[in-house]
Amino acid sequence: MQTTLNHLMFGIYPYIALAVFAVGSLIRFDTGQYGWRSKSSQLLRRRQLIWGSVLFHVGVIGVLCGHAVGLLTPIALFDAIGISHGFKQMMAIVVGGAFGSACFVGLTMLVHRRLFDPRIRATSSFSDIAVLLLLWAQLTLGLLTIPFSLGHLDGHEMVKFMNWAQGIVTFRGDASATIADVAPVFKLHIALGLTLFLIFPFTRLVHIWSVPLGYLGRNYQIVRTKRRVPLYDPAVEIPAYAPRQRAGSAAVPPVHQAA
Repeated sequence: MQTTLNHLMFGIYPYIALAVFAVGSLIRFDTGQYGWRSKSSQLLRRRQLIWGSVLFHVGVIGVLCGHAVGLLTPIALFDAIGISHGFKQMMAIVVGGAFGSACFVGLTMLVHRRLFDPRIRATSSFSDIAVLLLLWAQLTLGLLTIPFSLGHLDGHEMVKFMNWAQGIVTFRGDASATIADVAPVFKLHIALGLTLFLIFPFTRLVHIWSVPLGYLGRNYQIVRTKRRVPLYDPAVEIPAYAPRQRAGSAAVPPVHQAA
């Protein structure tokens, strides 16, 4: 019975969650682009939003990149470049713990702002609050795995998760068996992470797909002032971007209205 449940949760459920994640995102982009946004509330309690948002986004980017590289990089590649399992485990604890802590602090600020400011609470939907609480629970579980990881500094526990993740993406039917004996906190962390993929297309999380990467390579924007500069007044310093009169041309006289 336990083996069957383990296979359902970590052998079948990942494909359900990832399929809904991919197909649901495409369908929502095609049919619901007016709701494709982050639903920003930056006009309310802006300072707390800025601090919380920066810490959360920097932390979550580091956490996601670390998980992707750590879990999906072939073990043979780490062995080929001389990175031992123990060193990789310690790097995951230190670097992942730093990014995870920053993300946790930032998300806690965002959750507090969302729940305890009456104006922001009134403009929040059920999914807005639910997503924040699920992310907060997921980060808490992730940080709780650190003490268990410290008990396996040889890195062999990390190898189990690598084999599971790479088995899922390569459609190995026995992938769930590789993590059958890991600590329950790891299983809860994985299960909740898969659930976040499952609900992704139905929440504000879809704004992740709209990350403005083109902004990094775009041309500079020319911003012009609306202030009028009287070109005929020599006492006024003319900015570099304002059109200058040709040398020797007569100054434009002021226009006087008839009495």
